[in-house]
Amino acid sequence: MPKMVLLAQYLSINANVLTEFTKKAEISVEVEDKDVTTYASLGWKEVIGGLKSGELGCEFLQDFAATKLDSIMWPLLGTVVPFEVRADQGAVSASNPKYSGNILINGWNPLTGSVGDEATVGVSFPTSGAVARATV
Repeated sequence: MPKMVLLAQYLSINANVLTEFTKKAEISVEVEDKDVTTYASLGWKEVIGGLKSGELGCEFLQDFAATKLDSIMWPLLGTVVPFEVRADQGAVSASNPKYSGNILINGWNPLTGSVGDEATVGVSFPTSGAVARATV
C-alpha cells in the first residue's frame, strides 16, 4: 500500500508561487445533495447531486517585506484569481496531479498570533467555477 508524506507541496495564487510561505494547503470539493424522495421511494430517502463547490484552505508564515506574501495578497482582496495546488513541486504527472481553478479572495488576516508565536495567516477561499484535476 503506497504511503506519502507531504514535504514539498506546491501552491500558486494569481500566478504567484507561494510555496516559500506555505505551511498547509488543502483543496476540498463537494456536491450538494438534493432530496428527491417521493412516496414511490417506499420510506427510503433518495438524493441526487446538485451544485458543486470547493474551498482552498491555506496556512502561511507571514512576511511583510516588499514583494513578499502580504504585498502579494493584500491587493487581491475582493478579486477572483486563478490557483493551482499539487502534492509536490515536481512536474505534474499521474502520481502528482494538479488541482486548479479560480478562487475569490474574500478575506485576509494579515496579523494573528500571541506572544511568542510565529506570525501566521490562516485563510479559506471559496472556489469560483469549476475545479479541474489534471495529470499533464
